[in-house]
Amino acid sequence: MTLRLASAGESHGPALVAIVSGLPAGLVLDRDAIDADLRRRQEGYGRSPRQKIETDRVEVLAGLRQGRTLGTPLALVVRNVDHKNWTWGMSPWPPEGEPSGKGTKPVTLPRPGHADLAGVLKYGHDDVRNALERASARHTAVHVAAGAVAKALLAAIGISVAGSVVDEEGLRASIDAARAERDTVGGVVEVRAAGVPPGLGSYATKDDRLDARLAFALMGIQAVKGVEIGDGFALAGLRGSQAHDEIRTDRRRDTNRAGGIEAGISNGEEIVVRAAMKPLPTLMKPLASVDLQTGEAATALVERSDVAAVEALAVVAETAVAWELAVAAKEKFGGDALGDFVAAHAAYVERIGWR
Repeated sequence: MTLRLASAGESHGPALVAIVSGLPAGLVLDRDAIDADLRRRQEGYGRSPRQKIETDRVEVLAGLRQGRTLGTPLALVVRNVDHKNWTWGMSPWPPEGEPSGKGTKPVTLPRPGHADLAGVLKYGHDDVRNALERASARHTAVHVAAGAVAKALLAAIGISVAGSVVDEEGLRASIDAARAERDTVGGVVEVRAAGVPPGLGSYATKDDRLDARLAFALMGIQAVKGVEIGDGFALAGLRGSQAHDEIRTDRRRDTNRAGGIEAGISNGEEIVVRAAMKPLPTLMKPLASVDLQTGEAATALVERSDVAAVEALAVVAETAVAWELAVAAKEKFGGDALGDFVAAHAAYVERIGWR
């Protein structure tokens, strides 16, 4: 069965939920490890005060018994603690009583760079909050939980995935300067996956290409505007004799400009992917906009926001890459039980003589 992920939830709704299907039975999950990734997502220089309100922990409602997967859909929940302040404004059903708390008034001032204007136009909303709540990066919390599950599956066949910020020291200096000017900054993160055997993905169709799938996964993260595999854009300025990784007699490489993927297939070298994040669009000094209710010029909505979330992106990107690699590995090795999955991997790497 193909590994699949579906999620739902709004930024200030009751909870974020995910359904993971296609996991083999018998995979041991560590709740502390999943919660550690959730905590890493909340940390980082430049984060907003909301991270002090939320203490993300995973709950499992189905698909797990005494720490082992059952081979049935896994239901994950991450509660929004801040929902208590939005109970009336974000009630799933028509609320009773007098309006109280946050979110009680319609939002009519769209922010440049956010889903606000395009969202209300597309879906016919008259309240920007109906668009911005789901477009918020808050829902990446439950995707991180699902990605942590994927990392557990990959670890069973010796694959590890780690994300980090590119030029972390320079980023912190930029954050300090932006905070002083009530502005925001972006940055670049890098994800590396070690232990990936040759043969994940395919050149058969564009949908099968591993690099395309990784780029899709990373571009699906809020505020990401660019992705490169290996040396990426720098390769465009080189000649072919300089751009490609020569093959040794043991079929390994001394360089890794391709980032571990050639023709849409992993080649056995470390997979290297980078994602560029734009500055966040919620500004304490708002940009020019329009009041959708009056049609008059106005300034955009001001709402609690991070100065930067690049360190958080490193975690979200790490788990997104882990998820896509787990999907590709499950396609390659199959198995309804974890032992079958692991045995198929072992037989494959033995056949190709890969170490």
